[in-house]
Amino acid sequence: MRGFWLVGVLIAAVAWTQVKSATPAAASNVAPAPGQAEKGGQGTSPAANIAPDAAVLTIKGLCTDASNAATRSSNPGCETIITRDQFEKLVEVLHAEKDSQTRLQLATAYPQLLVLAHEAERRGVDKEARFQERLRFARVQILSQELTRELREETARVSEKDIADYYRENSGEFEEVTVERIVIPNRPQKDLPNAEAGGKPAEDAMTTEAELLHTRAVQGESFTKLQKDAYDFAGASGDSEPNPKMDKMRRRGLPLTHASVFDLKPGQVSAVISDATGHYIYKVDAKEVAPLDRVKQEIIIVLRRQQMQNAMQAIQRPFTTDVNKTYFGEAKDED
Repeated sequence: MRGFWLVGVLIAAVAWTQVKSATPAAASNVAPAPGQAEKGGQGTSPAANIAPDAAVLTIKGLCTDASNAATRSSNPGCETIITRDQFEKLVEVLHAEKDSQTRLQLATAYPQLLVLAHEAERRGVDKEARFQERLRFARVQILSQELTRELREETARVSEKDIADYYRENSGEFEEVTVERIVIPNRPQKDLPNAEAGGKPAEDAMTTEAELLHTRAVQGESFTKLQKDAYDFAGASGDSEPNPKMDKMRRRGLPLTHASVFDLKPGQVSAVISDATGHYIYKVDAKEVAPLDRVKQEIIIVLRRQQMQNAMQAIQRPFTTDVNKTYFGEAKDED
């Protein structure tokens, strides 16, 4: 992540040099996230006592007078001052972490970038076509990022009614079951009587054992004992007592092929579910829908994501792009 925001520093430095105070002014309209101010202040931090217009970085020898860019050079009599307010606005627009270590790294990198930008202007790099094209793209990129930020703030508002409606209409998402599960390996880890270890007969023997364990499970035997017997039969016994209980599982917590477990009533035992990882037998001990107060934040995240997607799609929908396949070639399917 450090490399990412350092690239952002470079873009911001170019923007700062070209537009001067325009970027800080725009940043001042961005409200900090709840609790953000408290995290940055930390109460008695010495930094909190520094006035907003006080210098926090002074770059001696760097002249910023743009009246004669072609002849500017390092001058001991010149200095560029970055105030606390300017620096903190830079931190804000870069979305940099606010810890002291990150600020110190930025305090080292930013003056270096300003000096390099100053030298680039002295050489006329900012007049070159390559720079202008990169600046044009950077402007497009920053505009799209700022729009995304604004949309995210707009779509962050979720009403209590929307939350309640989503909870009611998607109650299945919040259904939780407490189950017991027996796992029977596909292949044994020891030689079985009348079976070729590692071969089809050995796998068939494990399938047969799974069906026998299922019969015993339906008859009400303890899943802890059945799981131990399954491991003993497969030669996979451990030193500890097996614990087949799985508490408050959601549908997404089980493989898709095991989702039929949620159709069972408390006390019911599933059929043997077999896949490439083994054979499974479930028993539902309890079933409930998680209360709204416990899943409210989860719903808010989902609704915010949906609202953001809808907003982006509404902007993109009127536009289409024709791609010259002769020039770009056909898209390759990713493996």
